[in-house]
Amino acid sequence: MAAAAFPKIKKIRYEGPDSKNPLSFRYYDEDEVIEGKTMKEHLRFSVVYWHTFRNGLSDPFGVATAIRPWDDGTDSVKNAQKRARVAFEFFEKLGAPFYAFHDRDVAPEGSSLSRTNKNLDAVVKVLKAEQERTGVKLLWGTACLFAHPRYVHGAATSCNADVFAFAGAQVKKALEVTKELKGEGYVFWGGREGYSTLLNTHLKREMDHLGRFLQMAVDYKKKIGFKGPFYIEPKPKEPTKHQYDSDVAACLNFLREYDLLDHFKLNVETNHATLAGHTMHHELEVAAAAGALGSIDANTGDLMLGWDTDQFPTDVYLTTQCMLSILKNGGLATGGVNFDAKVRRESFEPIDLFHGHIVGMDAFARGLRVAAAIRADGRLDDFIAERYRSWNQGIGARIESGKANFQELEKYVLKKGKLAKNTSGRQELLEGIINEYL
Repeated sequence: MAAAAFPKIKKIRYEGPDSKNPLSFRYYDEDEVIEGKTMKEHLRFSVVYWHTFRNGLSDPFGVATAIRPWDDGTDSVKNAQKRARVAFEFFEKLGAPFYAFHDRDVAPEGSSLSRTNKNLDAVVKVLKAEQERTGVKLLWGTACLFAHPRYVHGAATSCNADVFAFAGAQVKKALEVTKELKGEGYVFWGGREGYSTLLNTHLKREMDHLGRFLQMAVDYKKKIGFKGPFYIEPKPKEPTKHQYDSDVAACLNFLREYDLLDHFKLNVETNHATLAGHTMHHELEVAAAAGALGSIDANTGDLMLGWDTDQFPTDVYLTTQCMLSILKNGGLATGGVNFDAKVRRESFEPIDLFHGHIVGMDAFARGLRVAAAIRADGRLDDFIAERYRSWNQGIGARIESGKANFQELEKYVLKKGKLAKNTSGRQELLEGIINEYL
């Protein structure tokens, strides 16, 4: 058996809010029952392979700083297999029930597609064995269709048909290994599915190609019998100036236009919502309203910076809003709270990987507790019910049922004469109710 990569770190345990042990949970008690389910069942925490085990912590102004003693720095299959075993040691000690990956995170690209697929198969063999050993499951898989130079003009939206074909072959294989690993879903993120300038872009043609690509994916999913949902992850920009999956509303519109709405849900990320000029709360509610909320990427951005910083979430107000939406939605089903987050460049030691995930898991656990308490209190729900009571009867009920028309509305107003008075929205009062529980 290989030597432990984290020999001094034991399994992270719940010790309660009074604990001063940084390698313990203060709020995440996986067995605590809230609204009929354990915290573990509600939150379905997932660790991402790319930020946690493939990010060297470089930036445009400096080289990588990450100290990863288990990684020899090569792109060999042997090193990739070793890295996979280390990853599962981390998942197991952290107590994370799920993980997520891109195909190129776990295995190196080869000199040809066939060689690349063999490399992936060799690492998947290790991933499969480690899943069976630990009980950790794959939340979702995906294909990296943005990093390689071939994708400089996009993948499904490339002006080069050969690149489209290669991307299709790559997704085909990624779907196959996700199914083999019993992944609970599959994600599409259009990292370069967009444009940097419209001067060289046939926008309609690119969007048609993207729609066709996703239709092909649906067809192949059915062919191989993959039962998990497909997710689209919105982001407005980075690395392109404009991405076609810019926000939840844009994704929903796209899916409707190309008759894909029945086959996709959304994987919503906090920092992507910020870049789109929205709050995470807004994006979750828009997705849920369409019956399309599937999973979340849990992170946050730095409001002083204008790019995707992918920081671990620590703001309990944010996590409370997230969990209010998720609980109202009935949970995440096959989705989860996936930490698409990376430690800071200055947090370069292996132990920092634990610190980042622990504070994120505690923040969401606390948000879950607060959200459940607010729901049990009922004042928020009662206020909303009262605010919209005019729609439960009379003209309101007729409008909602589709029975009313403009002629009837005119007749109603003329006869009534004096309209019912508007009442206060009481925003400050409601914000105060939230603060009672924080």
